[in-house]
Amino acid sequence: MKKATFGPGGNGDWFYSEGKKSTLQAPGWLKEKGLDAFEYEAGNGIAGSEATLRAIGEKAREHGILMSLHTPYFISLSGTDPEKRLKSIEYIQKSLWAADLLGADTIVIHSGSAAKISREEAMALSKDTLQKVAEAVGETSIRLGIETMGKVNQLGTLAEVLEQCKVSPIYAPVVDFGHLNARNIGGAFPDVDSYRRVFDEIGTTLGDSFARDLHCHFSKIEYTGAGEKKHLTFDDEVFGPAFEPLAEAIVRENVYPRIICESAGTQAEDALFMKDAYLHALDVIGE
Repeated sequence: MKKATFGPGGNGDWFYSEGKKSTLQAPGWLKEKGLDAFEYEAGNGIAGSEATLRAIGEKAREHGILMSLHTPYFISLSGTDPEKRLKSIEYIQKSLWAADLLGADTIVIHSGSAAKISREEAMALSKDTLQKVAEAVGETSIRLGIETMGKVNQLGTLAEVLEQCKVSPIYAPVVDFGHLNARNIGGAFPDVDSYRRVFDEIGTTLGDSFARDLHCHFSKIEYTGAGEKKHLTFDDEVFGPAFEPLAEAIVRENVYPRIICESAGTQAEDALFMKDAYLHALDVIGE
């Protein structure tokens, strides 16, 4: 039986507190801690050299760590400046190049902004960009993940991401549960069934394979009326969402997502908490 897997987005405080300095050390350290995955953070651009990225990928394979890559934040799927928007195609191609070196099977792309134009215009622009990306990329074994977003003025509701994914089979949803909770002002996930509905909607819209093998982000996020404000740690008891109902939902839906934790500095500790909670749910509910 395939199981859900867990890991951090980038290196957190625990990693550095134990004297680690380089991401080359991350795969071995994560295996030692009992984690399964790592998301390489390239939000500010692909900075690593070919040799470094390849070496990280080799270490990940050696230690059995599943790899993904978060693409640069300056990618603009729905930008109104045609030159900047189409430049995003090159940034995504470079991200795929880096992902291949890392041995990553997924890259994560932000959905786009709808701050200065209508959501309908923003969606049309984003889908045009994604179509051009698909034409430029051709066939690829790396999933291009489109992420649900946390701010109300961004594209990135679950329905919008699923609509974007329909552009080409190379696209898959990346569900950030903290983002969805923040853009719903904390009301998205009050119980197990609310989490289960996410998997059901993905399966109904794109097919069961997309729901079963989902790439996810999870963190507790502070929000305002405009949605996401900042990422928190699992010590937060105010904003949520809670992970334990998601652990139960994963078991009851018989799915095996990869969940990347994006807590503020405690992403490895919190990823380990999630893995333990999931394994407890498996034990209680039954495999």
